[in-house]
Amino acid sequence: MIYLDYQATTPLAPEAREAMLRWLDGPGGVGFGNPHSPHRMGRQAAAAIELARDRVAALFPPGGRVIFTSGATEALNLAIRGSGEKGTVSVSAIEHAAVLDTARDAGKHHILNVSSEGQCNTGQDIPDDTRLVAVMAVNNEIGVVQPTIDWHRKAKGAGALFLIDAVQAYGRIEITLADMIAVSAHKIHGPKGVGALWVRDGVELEEQQTGGGQEAGLRSGTLSPALIAGFGAAAQVAKERMGEDAAHIEALWTRARALFAGWTLNGSAEARWHGNLNIRKDGLDVNRLMSEARSVMFSAGSACASGSGRPSHVLKAIGLSDKQAKSSIRLGFGRYTTLEELEEAAKLINNAAAQQL
Repeated sequence: MIYLDYQATTPLAPEAREAMLRWLDGPGGVGFGNPHSPHRMGRQAAAAIELARDRVAALFPPGGRVIFTSGATEALNLAIRGSGEKGTVSVSAIEHAAVLDTARDAGKHHILNVSSEGQCNTGQDIPDDTRLVAVMAVNNEIGVVQPTIDWHRKAKGAGALFLIDAVQAYGRIEITLADMIAVSAHKIHGPKGVGALWVRDGVELEEQQTGGGQEAGLRSGTLSPALIAGFGAAAQVAKERMGEDAAHIEALWTRARALFAGWTLNGSAEARWHGNLNIRKDGLDVNRLMSEARSVMFSAGSACASGSGRPSHVLKAIGLSDKQAKSSIRLGFGRYTTLEELEEAAKLINNAAAQQL
């Protein structure tokens, strides 16, 4: 099998797996202690969590704190719900459902439009009572890099907080100027089930998950030393390899653009994370394509929305018709993708597409 679905999840880094194993020890080992216990095993587990916290924090701007969560969805809920109830939450039209649905459920919300290139337009107005603006760093479906610095400036001018969903950017590109940033470990070769919310110093949140307040009084529940240690190791490797990973992905992107030259690119080619290739062939039956090229793991859009039968809200927001959106595929590649795998995948996908069109 060839894996080209890096936006959905990434392979676990060997360094992350190794870091996790110690904290999974059962009887006879010392790694299974509760990090909130006062005895020696508990203190050892707590120390492992704090080491990981430092490693995760190293990829964030200075002047903030890291709150561990079960993933980016919980982190985004904490940011949106915990930052207040009065006022409007303004979010871009191409946000992940974890932002869009939470903003709708949390009260008054306002949708920010995007250009045909996939960037959130900075010239538009936001409601006078906006309390929070949320614009993601890199879109998960089309990979377009958003103008977050401009939106941060706009939010501050309105007296609002600024939230970034950085799930697709963390560990890949520098993230600056935000009040809160949500990330997930399994998108940077860490384990599933753990993420974090970075909160700028001075920003106060209300606890949304009660029952003990173990995580800085903001998030109740026993922390997992194994998951968090794996997250920390993945973050450390991502920081060390950022340049190397970026160069590898750039080479894959250049080759992929040539291999899929007959396809139409969705979203900007320039303002884009080049590990994401979202392309279409009008009239293509994507379900049939995925069945006939079943040895290649790729996507028709967000994994969280798969099976809904609805066209992608992201592709619709940039102006594609329902038919165009449903004839699009997303190829995601990264650290462990080889050029040979990419070429073989392209041959299988192109041959399957040619049988239809």
